[in-house]
Amino acid sequence: MKVYYIFKIKKEFVNLYKDTPSVLYQILKNIYYMDKESVEYGYHLFNQMIQTIDKISLDRDLYIKMHQDIPYTKIKDVHRIENHYKEEKSYLRINNFYMKLELNQEYSTFYEYLEEKEKNLFVCNFKFTDFFFLEDYLENNL
Repeated sequence: MKVYYIFKIKKEFVNLYKDTPSVLYQILKNIYYMDKESVEYGYHLFNQMIQTIDKISLDRDLYIKMHQDIPYTKIKDVHRIENHYKEEKSYLRINNFYMKLELNQEYSTFYEYLEEKEKNLFVCNFKFTDFFFLEDYLENNL
C-alpha cells in the first residue's frame, strides 16, 4: 500500500509554490527526514508553512457524510473505504497537522471529499517521490 501525507499549506506558501510544487515537496521531505539535531529548526519551519487542521470537526463531518455508504467504515481513528467493485482500499487518519492516507491504487474516494472541505491541500509520498496539490490533481484527473 502507498502512504501519502496530506498537509494543509498556508495560503502565502501556496501562492509561492503553486507553479513549483517540487520545491515545496523538497522542503517537506527534508523536514520529514531531518536528523534529531535539527528537529527544532524543522519544527519552526514546518509551523511557518503548515496550517492546522480542525481534526474533531473534519473527523465528524467525514463520518456523517460517509457512514451510510456501504464500503465505508470507521474503526477508532481510521476512516476506511473498502470498495471491492472499484478494487479500492483507502485508510485515512486525520491529525492536527497532517492526514495520513494509505491506499492501494492511484486514486482515493477521500480526495473529492477532502477538497470539498479543506483548501490548499498538498499530498506527498516521501518514499516514491510523488506529490501534488489536491485541487490540481482532481482538476486534471476527473
